[in-house]
Amino acid sequence: MATAVANRSAAFLEWLDRWYGELQELSLEAVIREAGGPAAVACVSVDLIAGFCSEGPLSSPRVGALGPRVASLFRRAYAAGVRDLVFTQDAHPPDSPEFADFGPHCIRGTAEAETIPELKELPFADTIRIIPKRSLSSTIATEFGAWLAERPGICRFIVVGDCTDLCIYQAAMDLKLRANADHLPYQVIVPQRCVDTYDVPVGVAERLGILPHDGDLLHRMFLYHMALNGVRVVRDLT
Repeated sequence: MATAVANRSAAFLEWLDRWYGELQELSLEAVIREAGGPAAVACVSVDLIAGFCSEGPLSSPRVGALGPRVASLFRRAYAAGVRDLVFTQDAHPPDSPEFADFGPHCIRGTAEAETIPELKELPFADTIRIIPKRSLSSTIATEFGAWLAERPGICRFIVVGDCTDLCIYQAAMDLKLRANADHLPYQVIVPQRCVDTYDVPVGVAERLGILPHDGDLLHRMFLYHMALNGVRVVRDLT
């Protein structure tokens, strides 16, 4: 069965790898210009906190490597006049139901729930809105909807952080579906060099008794799925 599925999907997987390799860069200047100015652009960083980047059971070096890239993007956006900057971040209660699926992580008030140093030390960090969340979603039971309602002029959202197939997918798709349902002029942009996901090989997963997670495949697959749904996926924002 597995061989049959792999054989049947081989052409698509080859196409997916080619599509991923051919993603184009986009200039931040062009994003701002097309939006009509920096007041129409927002940068949303999702879950770039210690518990996913540097410590704890769910931390990943792949995700940790995003810190300097995202910090650079935020610096350039701020220098270009963008002021609507947001961090949505896990801050779970100690009895979170999500722990049944992912194990305890990023409990509010702990070191794991802290913003990574690369973002915390941005010279304008005190102007960035931090929105705690209790699930994979940046919008369910959070202040994100109210934040959006206060800013009807935003029409471009740059979404970065982790994980591509989990919280990034949820955030980007929520914005896109909101736009479709409410006839909003949103464009959601995901630069692949500023998002990533973790990797758990099959052998490691079997030894630990957990589900495997092919980081390379799922990163590509969910970028594709976002693009399939109208999210603008680019290689990088230069």
